Amino acid sequence: MALLKVKFNQKKRVKLAQGLWLMNWFSVFAGILVFSMGLFLKIELRKRSEVMDNSESHFVPNSLILMGILSCAFNGFAGKICYDSLDPAKFAKWKPLLKPYLALCCVFNMLLFFVALICFLMRGSLDSTLAQGLKNGMKFYRDTDTPGRCFMKKTIDMLQIEFKCCGNNGYKDWFEIQWISNRYLDFSSKEVKDRIKSNVDGRYLVDGVPFSCCNPSSPRPCIQYQVTNNSAHYSYDYQTEELNLWRRGCREALLNYYSGMMSSMGAVILLVWLFEMSVMVGLRLLHTSLESIANPEDPECESEGWVLENSLKDTFKSTLENLKKLGKFNQVEAGAEGAEGEEGGKTPAITTVS
Repeated sequence: MALLKVKFNQKKRVKLAQGLWLMNWFSVFAGILVFSMGLFLKIELRKRSEVMDNSESHFVPNSLILMGILSCAFNGFAGKICYDSLDPAKFAKWKPLLKPYLALCCVFNMLLFFVALICFLMRGSLDSTLAQGLKNGMKFYRDTDTPGRCFMKKTIDMLQIEFKCCGNNGYKDWFEIQWISNRYLDFSSKEVKDRIKSNVDGRYLVDGVPFSCCNPSSPRPCIQYQVTNNSAHYSYDYQTEELNLWRRGCREALLNYYSGMMSSMGAVILLVWLFEMSVMVGLRLLHTSLESIANPEDPECESEGWVLENSLKDTFKSTLENLKKLGKFNQVEAGAEGAEGEEGGKTPAITTVS
């Protein structure tokens, strides 16, 4: 029994073709939307590429851009087919291409669904990328005179101000690295010498953070140096009192920002996928209803359209059988080639009579 079998007359076929033509052009606009989302996400990721460890995060925007372009191409072509299907003479030239085209549509919709899932599942990969990238970026914060790293200080500062965050996982990350450039240190000072000597790596570490970690809405002046020294500040206890620094780490802030963006895009792509699936089913019904017309000279006669000629179970079984036959055929061919090789390798025995 055929799957989704529907009876059509001339009027229904015309309505289906016109509806599909309109839906295909809506799908073209949906493809433009997917392309735009991918382009926007790529630009947003490139803005902060200095604090990302690798280019894996660009897989999602690149996939969205590709899917958007393919969607415009596929649906534009399908719109032309639907428009020509109203004229039997014009539709005749598309008949040989419809089955391969529908197969390509199936592959395209599977890829589109895969991209939608990737949008929801990229959080883990993005987390590790940001963690390592921010760690490296903070190490280069002080290198304002080094070519290739001179803008890292500005990048980190703007990031912390914009996202209201501090450090990688929190403000204490700044205590573990030397973020103050050597050009601003007085090496004749005993305090500076003692701090450098007390560290195995010879770094100048302080319990302080850059100014961009300060919360401007705090009622008291920002305490960015000697953060853990209660006696250095009036009426201050860093363990119990809420600090006037941003508590959230930048990794968490950026992860939430990009994950929320990708999740929203994934939801939109799922809606586009559902719309594309309905267009593909409609195109299959139009294709089969036009092919099953008993008398092509009488376009007003009734016909039947279906999605699958047999039931889903029977179609699956026949597909498996065809694949098995194909595998056996390849084995037979390989065996025949091997036998021919063996026969060719034999040297005929020549007996000489003296």
